[in-house]
Amino acid sequence: MLSRHFETMSNALIECRNLSVKYGKRTVLRNISLSVQSGEIISVIGPNGSGKSTLFRALIGAVNIASGSVEKSPDLRIGYVPQKLHIDETFPLTVERFMKLPSNPGQRVISETLTLTGANGLEKKQVSQLSGGQFQRVLLARALLGSPNLLLLDEATRGLDFRGTAAFYRLVDDIRKRLGCAVLMISHELHVVMKQTDHVICINQSICCEGEPEIIKESPAFQSLFGLLEDTESALYLHHHEDGPQSAREAENAG
Repeated sequence: MLSRHFETMSNALIECRNLSVKYGKRTVLRNISLSVQSGEIISVIGPNGSGKSTLFRALIGAVNIASGSVEKSPDLRIGYVPQKLHIDETFPLTVERFMKLPSNPGQRVISETLTLTGANGLEKKQVSQLSGGQFQRVLLARALLGSPNLLLLDEATRGLDFRGTAAFYRLVDDIRKRLGCAVLMISHELHVVMKQTDHVICINQSICCEGEPEIIKESPAFQSLFGLLEDTESALYLHHHEDGPQSAREAENAG
């Protein structure tokens, strides 16, 4: 069965139908269907080992799929911010040089992109000397160099404190509004997800539940995976829409 979100979307940037991935004999993802349309933010949540990062790798073609399909718009341009990127601290690499790899987009483009993410002024600084928040802003700037219409964020705030995490997602939302790009992100920060996203997809190998943030926390499948969010925290971070909540469809969990 296709997800409600999938069925209602048209002219999607990227979409998958009944996507399944296996590592050997072990099924990692089962019958995942989703689509991403221009300008929206979709958050993928789930417990450790639920297949979230594998889903991203399948969407970009980095892993083979066992069944199903992935379709991409002809003009799809992806910018990717990884969960982590290790750079040897002994390797001399300035931010400016890092932004020029593997191909130099030009000094003006680099400066404009760093300014867009709030990382301007760091060009001559060694990457190894950046704080966690500064490094994530540089990674985001690098992901924007190709003028993407889809940003993929794979737990891009791992290692940041609460304040840094909230600031980063506010920045992503601002960039989304300014550039009109879509955002598909994996996150463990449920309180931030509930504020900054339009649609939440909860997976644990298959889609457990999905819907708008205001209602997804009421889903029995969500509560069984994460536990009930505290009322005070939910009230602070729920993301409100003018049209009000729509009903979430709880998919059958085949896992």
